[in-house]
Amino acid sequence: MSQTDIETLRTGYEAFNREDWDAVFESAAPDFELITADRVTNPGTYRGTEEAAQFFQDLFEPFEEVAVEPERFVENGDQIAVLVVVRSRPSGSTAVVENRIGHLWTMRDGKAVRFQIFPERAKALEALGVKE
Repeated sequence: MSQTDIETLRTGYEAFNREDWDAVFESAAPDFELITADRVTNPGTYRGTEEAAQFFQDLFEPFEEVAVEPERFVENGDQIAVLVVVRSRPSGSTAVVENRIGHLWTMRDGKAVRFQIFPERAKALEALGVKE
């Protein structure tokens, strides 16, 4: 794993916050897959960047604003756990919902091949094989 992979992910999160799906998945491998948490609308495994982008577009439709802030990157082999804060504001509301969750990325040759979403940070770290 390299600092380059972490910078690639940072750039992806910036694009994510702009909802620039082409830029988000620019560094994804052709066989990319997204595995969502069970708690989201339409949970499951999405194969390819088009399916993944559509999942996020559908997920964020009820929100006026969504921001994902990576707070910590933890590496182990070809995987990187990212502890993130997701802030979302439903359409027509001034309330902001904040969730602290975990993402687990699997990288290969500088490309993201798998992205897993965990509703609990500890579960992402456990899947990475490390403890908090």
